Amino acid sequence: MRINSFSDVSLRLLMVLNSMPDDELPTTRELAEQVGTPYNHVSKAVLKLRQMGLVEAIRGRSGGVRISPSGKQATVGRVLRVLDDHTDVAECKTDMGECPLVHDCGLRGALNHAREAFYASLDNVTIYSLARKTNNGPIPVTLSTSRPG
Repeated sequence: MRINSFSDVSLRLLMVLNSMPDDELPTTRELAEQVGTPYNHVSKAVLKLRQMGLVEAIRGRSGGVRISPSGKQATVGRVLRVLDDHTDVAECKTDMGECPLVHDCGLRGALNHAREAFYASLDNVTIYSLARKTNNGPIPVTLSTSRPG
């Protein structure tokens, strides 16, 4: 399975925020630098994560972003289910329109079942377990959706 880039950025943000001391409030611009992603993408991800209750955004001069208690306990499976924008793993379309096998094909269902199994395998992995706090500051995090090799 492959996650979309928005999910990748969102998970990286949660992991970086989880690794920071509770009293540290990085700005969205600082977070963009830390996760190596353009500011616009990070600000959209922060907004969505705030709507999901996973981060808190504090406004004002000394404001910033921090992970919420529910963000620490959120599972990767839960986060990906919300952020995944694909309704079907297979598009079931051809250049000529709808696939001629769409009504007699079991592939779409099997692929959707596989996607749910992928998410279920991540339902035991909390954000907290991915990047723990250290005394040395944030943990550099790099996620890749490409295959090794």
